[in-house]
Amino acid sequence: MTIDPSPGAAAVAAEDERGEAAEVARPRGDAARRSPQAPTGKGERDGEARPRVDWKRTALIFLGLALFALVYFAPLPGPAIDPQGKAFALTREGKAALALFFLAATWWVTEVIPIGVTAIAIGVVQALFLIRPAREAFTDFMDPSVWFIFGSLMIGMVFTKTGLTRRVAYKMLSVVGERTSMIYLGCFVMTAALTLIMAHTAVAATVYPLFLAIYALYTEDSTPTRFGKGLFMGMAFVAGAGSIITLLGAARGAVAIGFFKDITGEQIDFFTLTWYMLPVGAVMVVLLWIFFMLWYPPERKTIPGLRDRVNRLYATLGPVSRNEIVALVLVLATVATLSLRSFIPALEPLDKSAIILVPIILLFLLKILSLDDLESASWNIVFLFGGAMSIGLCLWRTGAAEWMAVKWLGLFTEANWLVFVLGMAAFVMVMTNFIMNVAAIAITMPVALVIAPYLGVAPDVVLFASLVTAGMPFLLLVGAAPNAIAYGSRQFSTKEFFVTGLPASGVLMVVLAVFVWLIWPMMGMPVLAQ
Repeated sequence: MTIDPSPGAAAVAAEDERGEAAEVARPRGDAARRSPQAPTGKGERDGEARPRVDWKRTALIFLGLALFALVYFAPLPGPAIDPQGKAFALTREGKAALALFFLAATWWVTEVIPIGVTAIAIGVVQALFLIRPAREAFTDFMDPSVWFIFGSLMIGMVFTKTGLTRRVAYKMLSVVGERTSMIYLGCFVMTAALTLIMAHTAVAATVYPLFLAIYALYTEDSTPTRFGKGLFMGMAFVAGAGSIITLLGAARGAVAIGFFKDITGEQIDFFTLTWYMLPVGAVMVVLLWIFFMLWYPPERKTIPGLRDRVNRLYATLGPVSRNEIVALVLVLATVATLSLRSFIPALEPLDKSAIILVPIILLFLLKILSLDDLESASWNIVFLFGGAMSIGLCLWRTGAAEWMAVKWLGLFTEANWLVFVLGMAAFVMVMTNFIMNVAAIAITMPVALVIAPYLGVAPDVVLFASLVTAGMPFLLLVGAAPNAIAYGSRQFSTKEFFVTGLPASGVLMVVLAVFVWLIWPMMGMPVLAQ
């Protein structure tokens, strides 16, 4: 990646610093032979040295394989029966899809092999075990949603390359000051605010390089820190919290509303959705800030002299360059087009992935991006989302996800109405970590809306509760694009993300329970059927 040669750039080009640090840390040539980690002396010459076996990693690899085999070779379970008596049988392919589901989840959480390679294994297993035709399994890796992720990552790259991120980062830090708690808050509020007008994936791709620049001013050491973990994981979590507030934050809202209208005949408009979702999103943003301040308290309470330092660094950037102007105009035009698709019918047929790739092509034509930039793209993350699409569609099309939904929701047919709503929302929350959030809602909502009248539950609360949890998958990187984008910071492992997401998901469920039980009824939402 080309870096602006202006003074101070080395202190803020965090992505390249980490890449260089990794290269420096990897011994080569004579240095490798002199490295303390490399076997030396007579034992090595005689072939006595043996590489150590990572037994923990080996055990985790076989754990994933064992779970796959256990489910794959188990007898077919009985069908799931919904309250209307309709049976949903689990096929051989569906059971195999569940086996693959456990394998992928184990390897993704433990990261025993690169997450992109686990994603590739998802396609391979489907083809070899005849779960789905190879053409279908691997075509999912080229799904338009995967290309949207690629376009978002490239936009983040061009912001970093042109220096736009440093300008914005310095200006923001000069406002929020030197306290790390306020830096946390400022970053989280900015991320959530942007999701009100643009898709959370594009927001994450936009602010990610900005946060790298901010983090580089906190430390020049490539070793992960608590501040780095909280900053980048918080970015992902808050992007999800903000994305539920308006229809512009993610496609899931518009699709779910259309689906809801088809089933119930009721129309939910833009402002009704925002009326009920704004307080939930705002409360979650504040609570996530408090959560990360407690879970990952920064090593330093302040960064002394930060405001003076960023003012000096900003002065060294000089006037805005042509490349910065061109990149900013193209990206803003793209964001505006994506946002206006919800209001201008003529733009609605345009695919969002095609729209976001237009500026990428133009940036290559204008030589702002180069072949080196293309080759240095985060292909590990792109493959990750290809695999997520493949396993999600595999669970959906084999009927495994629908079978699970009916089985799970069937447990609540005699439950208290609040327990039913929270149980339904929890299922959506778990499933959206593995499959598309739209698919998780589409699978769950029909069953939930059938059960709801038996328990005296209004359909509106089923829709809004599922939208809340579908927007905040805090457990796996594949749950949402911001999660995977944040992972590129190298500040946390997939296991750390999962462990952090468990209590955060608990906080989400408590907040949802309060809104369903108390606040939404006070705001006028029909919760119990008349």
